[in-house]
Amino acid sequence: MLTSENTKENLKDPRFQIPDNQGRFGPYGGSFVPETLCYPLQELNEAYEAAKADPSFQAELNRLLKEFAGRPTELYHAERLSNKIGGAQIFLKREDLLHTGAHKINNALGQALLAKRMGKKRIIAETGAGQHGIATASVCARFGLECKIYMGAEDMRRQALNVFKMRLSGAEVHGVETGSKTLKEAINEAMRDWVTHVRTTHYILGSALGAHPYPLMVRDFHRIIGRETKKQFRDKTGQLPNELIACVGGGSNAIGFFFDFLDESGVQLTGVEAGGRSLKEGEHAARFEGGKLGILQGCKTWILQNSDGQINPTHSVSAGLDYAAIGPEHAYYRDKNRIDFGWASDEQALEAFKTLSAEEGILPALETSHGLAYAFERAAQLDKDQIICVNLSGRGDKDAMEAARIMGVEGLPKMSFG
Repeated sequence: MLTSENTKENLKDPRFQIPDNQGRFGPYGGSFVPETLCYPLQELNEAYEAAKADPSFQAELNRLLKEFAGRPTELYHAERLSNKIGGAQIFLKREDLLHTGAHKINNALGQALLAKRMGKKRIIAETGAGQHGIATASVCARFGLECKIYMGAEDMRRQALNVFKMRLSGAEVHGVETGSKTLKEAINEAMRDWVTHVRTTHYILGSALGAHPYPLMVRDFHRIIGRETKKQFRDKTGQLPNELIACVGGGSNAIGFFFDFLDESGVQLTGVEAGGRSLKEGEHAARFEGGKLGILQGCKTWILQNSDGQINPTHSVSAGLDYAAIGPEHAYYRDKNRIDFGWASDEQALEAFKTLSAEEGILPALETSHGLAYAFERAAQLDKDQIICVNLSGRGDKDAMEAARIMGVEGLPKMSFG
């Protein structure tokens, strides 16, 4: 969250000139929505700008991040893992230690406080991996807000435990049976709901996507990740890492991790997309590997689509990366050659999932495992005096059953909360 002091300083910083007042990151972003959503988005933008300048809002958010979410999270040197790979030293920013198991709680808390400020008593959200869903359900329980979560039926199957957790927290979980039954369809249904109930409802969008001001707002609520990381490295090692690596679906964990390092030219920033089964059309979710510029669900960005502009099917072993578009700010900084992008396959992610568990006793989310897989390859290419830091964006409890099923483990208990 920006402090009022930082807001004044940031007027001189070119990073803070984007997005512009129309929500554009160069050619990306903007607001491409039906007329019925123009007013609620304007209302949200005005409320957010006012909250950003209000010290009492910031103080309450910081208190909740500490007492409810569990910040700050640790910076962990994975020594056994580093020795096994034999190259650069690998550090982990432990967002998996947060309440509800992932970075998503940062944004959910910020937006829930904003909804209360706006007098909205009903919350809707979408979720793929379930981490944003359980974070939203938890903060709604904390604030006594009505909560409805939209989730693709396929993702409900893959993330049955998180469905149960959401319902335990009092949320209504609505399964979406259309299309691929994954995140894109869940967002579509959430937007339809919002159009119908704009006066009473706030939509807590879970990633740095969608119409303005969502990409800006979600980035700001997650900036605490990178801000803590920078301070922790200076305190613990006296230097900054050589490279930061994070998985990228929509890109909320990555942009929050990267943002405060954008002006550090000596720190390479790398986002890792889902390479799926292969890079053939329909078998992956790597937007920079075959995607093109287009508009999806409120903003202009890189999208996996066919020559007629129809959205391609996507695939990833991780529900949270199984999405056809990437956040517009990521596309902007890729054009500026400031954030590089790679990909990791399903197979590589599963191997990284097993490796971190075996070497460090830390079970990562399958989304996070894509960043880890890429980091393992990078570390082997670098010298031992260099440092890579991976944003461990979520823990893998939610993925254990699905990973075991894919790996062919026999005798698994059946679990379904659909």
